[in-house]
Amino acid sequence: MQSSNKEEFSDLGTIDEIEAINKLDLPLTDDFCSMVLENRPLIDVRASVEFLKGSFPTAVNLPLMNDKERHLIGIRYKEQGNASAVQLGKELVEPVKHERVQAWVEFVKQHPNAYLYCFRGGQRSQISQAWLQEVGITIPRLKGGYKAFRAFLMQESEKIIKASNTLIIGGRTGSGKTILLQKLSNSIDLEGLANHRGSSFGNFISAQPAQIDFEDALGFALIKYAEQNHQHIVIEDESRNIGKINIPKPLYDNFRKGKLILLHTPMKERVEITFQEYVSDALKHYKTCYGDESEKMWFNDASQGLERIKKRLGLERYSMITIAFSEAFLEQERTGKLEQHKGWIEILLREYYDPMYDYQIEKSEMPIVFEGSADEVMCYLDSFE
Repeated sequence: MQSSNKEEFSDLGTIDEIEAINKLDLPLTDDFCSMVLENRPLIDVRASVEFLKGSFPTAVNLPLMNDKERHLIGIRYKEQGNASAVQLGKELVEPVKHERVQAWVEFVKQHPNAYLYCFRGGQRSQISQAWLQEVGITIPRLKGGYKAFRAFLMQESEKIIKASNTLIIGGRTGSGKTILLQKLSNSIDLEGLANHRGSSFGNFISAQPAQIDFEDALGFALIKYAEQNHQHIVIEDESRNIGKINIPKPLYDNFRKGKLILLHTPMKERVEITFQEYVSDALKHYKTCYGDESEKMWFNDASQGLERIKKRLGLERYSMITIAFSEAFLEQERTGKLEQHKGWIEILLREYYDPMYDYQIEKSEMPIVFEGSADEVMCYLDSFE
């Protein structure tokens, strides 16, 4: 009953019952590549605590056992052994069998091409298949389960990156690198996958994904990119850490072997792009989440962003920017107008981000193959396709 993962207790039947399930010859699949390309819906029958540690972009968690049931069965196994744990599993799950099956049925009705899986493709997913078979629904399970599919994604990610020519879009903060990336069919938006804008002010209201979720989503994106047979993969110039997320070292090292394209954007336009993203659009998102408290919540979060770079700014520049920020916020509260925020944004770009970026470019070992405006960069990139 116990797998190599001490907390995975999946055997909810006697030996005779498991043998009967095996005789059903329920369908298996390991066509993982097609699953990615088709965005195939997946039912993850693991407990929620397992799902939250890592899942796939197209998966929904409809567990065979909930966290409490799984925990109790684990304790029983350790204290009284396999037979007692099996009996407890049956006692806990049998009363809610109809409820669990109905949840799967409803999902399959909406997604008739769905597959299901557990951690290793073993008893939990087999039992789930068998219960669905009892109500007339045949659904394949993943061969090797979550573990095998994730291993496939990680292997394919490394293989694709090693075989790809990488072009990296660099440019000063506010240059519109992400805007440019989103116009390309051969780009991977790492910040989008990490749900973070890659700066001290980069947090979104919604949390970043788990590290494993980011890696799985990156695997999906890379496989879809490879299917399109592009000559180059285009990414934004990033540090290895994007907020709390880190790009796996083998992938990051291969990314850094790419060639650098520098996007040049006038200061006025950079201020406008930064203002739109971090002030205007951000306030709309905060309003949706926090209602009447949205402006104060935004002000507090932005203030914390400035606080995080206080030492690097130095006291004089920090004071100058925070005063300008506070005055702009007071104007915002009095009149509802946001334009004054552009003042402190320009100071921050000119006095903090630009010198830091210039230093990073100066010490970068990546060859610069092109520099230009957004239109010029787009024309350059189009010449490869």
